[in-house]
Amino acid sequence: MTATFMKAPKFRNTQWVSFVGGEGIVRSYTPESGTWTYLIEMALGLEPDFGRVGAETMIFLNEADLRTT
Repeated sequence: MTATFMKAPKFRNTQWVSFVGGEGIVRSYTPESGTWTYLIEMALGLEPDFGRVGAETMIFLNEADLRTT
C-alpha cells in the first residue's frame, strides 16, 4: 500500500475568490489528480427586467486558477 500526501486546500467553503472572468464564492472542493478542484458560485450581476430564472451559474475551477479577493 502506498500513501499519497496532498497539501491542505488553499480555499474554504463560503470564501470569496476571483478568477479570470469574474469572482464568486467557494461552495465545495474535492481532491483530484494531486490538486484541489473547487465548485464556485459566480457573483450575481444586476437583476434583469424579467427577473431571475432558474439556478445561477456555477463552475468548476482548479486551485491554480483562483485568487483571494
